[in-house]
Amino acid sequence: MIKITSILLFVIFATVLNAQETPDSVMNKWHRAATKADYKAYFNVVTDDFVFLGTAPGERWNKEEFAAFSKPYFDKGKAWDFKPSKRNWTYSADGKIAWFDEDLDTWMRGCRGSGILIKKHGKWLIAYYNLTVLIENEKMNSFIELRDAPIPEK
Repeated sequence: MIKITSILLFVIFATVLNAQETPDSVMNKWHRAATKADYKAYFNVVTDDFVFLGTAPGERWNKEEFAAFSKPYFDKGKAWDFKPSKRNWTYSADGKIAWFDEDLDTWMRGCRGSGILIKKHGKWLIAYYNLTVLIENEKMNSFIELRDAPIPEK
């Protein structure tokens, strides 16, 4: 009897913990979904009016555009692997909006992500994400020269 009660309590406790997602756990889930190339899980945690800002000029995608751009990568089983190392959170007074910045280890080396999550119907969703490549101020002139150079034809 004690074993059954212990198992039931564990299941109830695990269910309650799982139901109490935080903005931090949503962001971790989102990054893991990309790493695993889980298209459905990746786009299920963003709002319908989601915006993604990429690193290249002109990369401002709404959900539909970003989903279409991303699908071929997910379909190949290899999207991207961004590993957050430090994340800072700020919350609105009513606790329904959370914004953050995070340091990321990526194939582009050090990057920073920032974004906004909103709580809708008790569920945290990503409304906005901005991915930036980090560059030291001392390297800015070389970067500007590189950025302004013509892109070679393929």
